[in-house]
Amino acid sequence: MSLMYLSLGSNLNDRYSNLQRAIARLQEHFTITAISPVYATQPWGDSDQPSFLNLCLAATTSKAPRDVLRLIKSIEVDLGRQPSRHWGPRLIDIDILFYDKLILADDELTIPHPHIAERAFVLAPLADIIPNFRHPQTGETIQEMLDSVDASGVERLLEMQFPTSARDYVPGRDQVAS
Repeated sequence: MSLMYLSLGSNLNDRYSNLQRAIARLQEHFTITAISPVYATQPWGDSDQPSFLNLCLAATTSKAPRDVLRLIKSIEVDLGRQPSRHWGPRLIDIDILFYDKLILADDELTIPHPHIAERAFVLAPLADIIPNFRHPQTGETIQEMLDSVDASGVERLLEMQFPTSARDYVPGRDQVAS
């Protein structure tokens, strides 16, 4: 089994419910071992869009990294993600941050995620679950990376509950103000 870390974000419609549904779907395929609190964050890269809700999670898997990528992209589409401009608004976005200590870069997939060190919206929730994890390329811990970026647009909101399955998802339950 491999241990991976994923980042989830949403800035369209009921953002919290989008995250809940994505977690429930991921739980059908992976064993989720930790979920960070939910953070409200300013858009990164393209600021002309609504703010995001973001979180990170840890999960174990027996799937290969490219199989994980194909599965999470399929989940995004199933949940309603539509093509958009680069770094534009999205109903749900799921990214692979780390997969064990693997270093991989090709046309399809880059692990570790190439923008981790620049993104407070990823580092803040990730530091809640693995602050001392060392980036396999830089050797920096997640907390050290977080301490070196501007996190002023990142606000911790609440703990995310583990859904027991997608069937237990109830739209509108435990909502966060938009």
